[in-house]
Amino acid sequence: MFFSWSFANISFFQPHAFLMIGIPGLEAIHGWISILFSSMYTVALTGNCLILLAVRRTPSLHQPMYYFLSMLALTDVGLTLATMPTTLAVLWFDHRLIGFDTCLVQMFFLHFFSVVESSVLLAMSFDRFVAISNPLRYASILTNYVIIRIGLATVARATVSLFPLPFLLKRLNFCPGKILLSHSFCFHADVMKQACADITVNITYGLYVVLSTVGFDSLLIVLSYTLILHTVMSLASPRERIRALNTCVSHILAVLVFFIPVIGVSMIHRFGRHLTPIVHTLVAYVYLVVPPVLNPVIYSVKSKPIREAMLRVLREKRKG
Repeated sequence: MFFSWSFANISFFQPHAFLMIGIPGLEAIHGWISILFSSMYTVALTGNCLILLAVRRTPSLHQPMYYFLSMLALTDVGLTLATMPTTLAVLWFDHRLIGFDTCLVQMFFLHFFSVVESSVLLAMSFDRFVAISNPLRYASILTNYVIIRIGLATVARATVSLFPLPFLLKRLNFCPGKILLSHSFCFHADVMKQACADITVNITYGLYVVLSTVGFDSLLIVLSYTLILHTVMSLASPRERIRALNTCVSHILAVLVFFIPVIGVSMIHRFGRHLTPIVHTLVAYVYLVVPPVLNPVIYSVKSKPIREAMLRVLREKRKG
C-alpha cells in the first residue's frame, strides 16, 4: 500500500519552470527586434493612458461612449502589462525561464484581459445601437449606474470563465523534458500541450470559453450592426445616414483589429500544426500586442473630441 502511494506520488511531475522563446529563427537579431517591441509597448501604454486622462479631465467627454472607450483603454493597458515583462526579458536579456505558478498567473491575466476586451467591444456596439436607434432616450438608457453594472459584469464574466483554467492545468502530469513554450509568454493552448496526460478536458473547456465569450460576443456585435444598418437605411437624408455611420467607424476598426487576430490564433492552434513555429509566434504577437497599440491611434485619428482632449493633456503636461 505504502509502495503504490509512493510510486504514484513520484510519477506525478510538474516542472519548476518553463523555457520561453522569442521569435524562432531570429534569435541573432533579438536586440534589434526588442527596439520595435519596446516602441510598440511605449505607444500602447502612452496612448491608452492619455485616453484615460483625457476622458477624466474633460467634462464634455463624460458620456457613455467615452466611458466605454475608457474601459477599452484600461483593458489594453492590462493586456500590455500582462505580456510586456516576459517578452522584453527574453528579447533584451535572453532571460527565458518562467516559474510554473508564475506562468499560470500570467496565463490567467492574459486571457482575462482578452475576454474583458471582447466584452467591452460588445458593450460599445450596444452603445452605438442605442445612440443611433433611440437617440432621445440614449442618456436615460445608458445611465452611469447601468454603465458601472456593465463594467462589473464584464469583469465577473471573465473571472468566472477563466478561473478554472489554472487548476485544470495544475492537475496534469507533465513530462520532465517538455518545458519549451512557443512564445515569450504563457498561452493556455501552449502550456497544456507540454503535458504528458490526457488533455481532453482542457481542450474542451478551452473551446467552451472561446465560444461562450469571444465567439458569442462576435455574433452579438454582428447582430448589433445589422440592426444599426437597418435603422440607418430608414433615415430619409443621405447626409444623416453618413453622419450616423461615421460615429461607428472607430468602433468597427477596433472590432476588426481585435477579432481578426483572435480568429487567426484559434485557427492556427487547431489546424495549423504543419505551419512553421515563426507563424504561430507572429500571429500570437499580432493578437496580443497590436490591438493595444492601434486602438489609441484609431480613436485619436477618427474622433475629434478625443484627439483634442489628448492634445490638451499633453500641453498641460509640458506646461507643468
